[in-house]
Amino acid sequence: MFTPIWIANRNKPLNDSSGIMKVYEDGNLVVLNGNGEVLWSSSVSTRVDNSSAELTDVGDLVLRDNNNGNIIWESFQHPGDSFVSSMKLTANQRTQEKILLTSWKEPSDPSIGSFSAGIDVFEIPQFFIWKGNRPYWRSGQWNRRIFIGVPGMSSGYLDGFLLEGDRSSGNFSFRFTYIDKSHPNIFVLSPEGKLIQKTWTNSPKSWQIDWQTPENECDIYGFCGEFGVCNPENSPVCSCLKGFEPKNADEWSRGNWTGGCVRSRLLQCERIITGDEAGKYDEFSKLETVKVPDLAYWSPSLEQECKDNCLNNCSCIAYSYFSDVGCMSWTGNLIDIQKFSSGGADLYIRLAYSELDNDRNLKVIIGIAVVIGVITISIFAFFMWRSMAKYKERRRKNREMLLVNSNENHPTFSDVNMLVDSIDKVKLQELPVFNLQKLALATGNFDVANKLGQGGFGPVYKGKLSDRRESGGIKTPPSKSGGTLWLLCRRKRENADPSKKQILDWRKRFHIIEGICRGLLYLHRDSRLRIIHRDLKASNILLDQELNPKISDFGMARIFGGNEDQANTRRVVGTYGYMSPEYAMEGRFSEKSDMFSFGVLLLEIVSGRRNTSFYENEQALSLLGFAWKLWNEGNNAALVDPVVSDPCYQAEISRCIHVGLLCVQEFAKDRPTVSTVISMLNSEIVDLPIPKQPAFTERQVALDSAGSSQQSLKNCSVNLVTLTVIDAR
Repeated sequence: MFTPIWIANRNKPLNDSSGIMKVYEDGNLVVLNGNGEVLWSSSVSTRVDNSSAELTDVGDLVLRDNNNGNIIWESFQHPGDSFVSSMKLTANQRTQEKILLTSWKEPSDPSIGSFSAGIDVFEIPQFFIWKGNRPYWRSGQWNRRIFIGVPGMSSGYLDGFLLEGDRSSGNFSFRFTYIDKSHPNIFVLSPEGKLIQKTWTNSPKSWQIDWQTPENECDIYGFCGEFGVCNPENSPVCSCLKGFEPKNADEWSRGNWTGGCVRSRLLQCERIITGDEAGKYDEFSKLETVKVPDLAYWSPSLEQECKDNCLNNCSCIAYSYFSDVGCMSWTGNLIDIQKFSSGGADLYIRLAYSELDNDRNLKVIIGIAVVIGVITISIFAFFMWRSMAKYKERRRKNREMLLVNSNENHPTFSDVNMLVDSIDKVKLQELPVFNLQKLALATGNFDVANKLGQGGFGPVYKGKLSDRRESGGIKTPPSKSGGTLWLLCRRKRENADPSKKQILDWRKRFHIIEGICRGLLYLHRDSRLRIIHRDLKASNILLDQELNPKISDFGMARIFGGNEDQANTRRVVGTYGYMSPEYAMEGRFSEKSDMFSFGVLLLEIVSGRRNTSFYENEQALSLLGFAWKLWNEGNNAALVDPVVSDPCYQAEISRCIHVGLLCVQEFAKDRPTVSTVISMLNSEIVDLPIPKQPAFTERQVALDSAGSSQQSLKNCSVNLVTLTVIDAR
């Protein structure tokens, strides 16, 4: 399939296939319809008697004067929606003339749309997307290596980008190149105003999206108004800068932040101008790791000079100093500030001295609170020491109550310390506790007839309490474990048993998939505290009588609080085959590691096969490798469980396979969130991105004498490594 990067007559389409492109009698390149009418022309004003058109190796269509070999017109000077290697986007600081990208009107209509993109050179060069004449997104300032307002960009990432120009001439140009010719890059401005970076891959032969912006509402220019700061990790995302308050409190409380904020207290300079009594000098409040505002003025001052010059200038309300950019200062309203988790620059905002007094008073209060806290803890520790004797006596009585004779047919209770410790650590008034006699009575003295199954921790018995409530399971450890633990569930459920898969037609399986998604959505988003399950697998999905799925076994779950979105552990627990690579290899887990497990589970539900059933299979190392192989061959049907292989559901099943492969991609950042997965499964998101190769799909193979080094490189993955190759001239 061809990828159009430039269209001549984009605003005047041909109505049939009779059109032609030719060099006209006046030397111009033209597009004619079947009637000979000129729909488009290169419009070179000077007549050329002998000219020819040529498509260069970099994709530039040029019109050349054959008399002297000069290029008199080229398509790179009149781009469409695509920015390719060696193309230049230019801007003139004096005339304001620009060469810009322009979006298509619709995905199927290449006529000029609402968005344009290019560089702007007000003081310091930046890259902009405009919607009409208004800024829609900006990159932040250029520091000769990177745009400092684009998170994640580094000099290594931008080795192929170059922005040239100087203030004396006023001419600036921006271009990029790529080193790996087998994986070319392209930037496309979409009809929705997104700038999308795509990379060509040979397997499968397609364009893959590597990066795009805007990614969230905080990327939209001025989303929080003047003197507002946007943080996508906060709720609500908009807040006023320190020392400022909403301009319109009612609109702000309703989530309309475009009105922005105003200063709470007058600055010292303003008090002098208005005749108010003088106070102490203004100072600066530091705001770290942000996209600094638009419309910055540049000066070659050093960092200390930058601060002093701003402080001594009543018109200066903020400054920032960034290496290789220099001193930036602002005299007007601050607009388009975004908080990053890392990167960006530090912004120093001018505030009245009284605004900063609160911080100093807070430090004094904290110091006093620490002293009082130390005294309180000491008193508490004294009373705790006195209560230890009572605690030990209570624990002794608990041990006597739980110590019971047993034989080999029943669980062993020789060491009850584990249970006693557990009881002591919980609030008994919030947790129902049952003694051994009640549990033995409920299960018929742990009769084998009431045994539901054998878990990894021990046997599980069905039981009914004396008040006729059904207990879904009473779990006890095996006799060799030396401890005792009972887990009670009031609902009776059953596992998804592979032997019953005949009754699980596609509609029921899709119902189960949707139910698991809703459960994950609650854990990751809707719960007051974000919960990462860490052991999502088929055996931990329980089904009730209506086959409604319930996520179970939260013994390995972790709770995230505040803005925490990932954590590390030195003790990796879980089930291999379902673990994400970053968790299995580095101990890093997040909601994206749950999504990896969900992707494995989704492929298992579609295929009716366990991920581990491929251990001795020569075709693939795992279900993921098998699914990836079939995906690249365009043979999804071979993956689907024959029980549910119905042509009526082919599109829906293929979409599930597609989503499953997106969830098991190697890098966490590439995997979708559960809310996105729900939208994908329900076709609210129609066009799905192309999945990248899943983790754990390559089988390690020893090199034989006939094997080539080139082939061995294809089965290796090297991250964060710089490779230097020396070639002869």
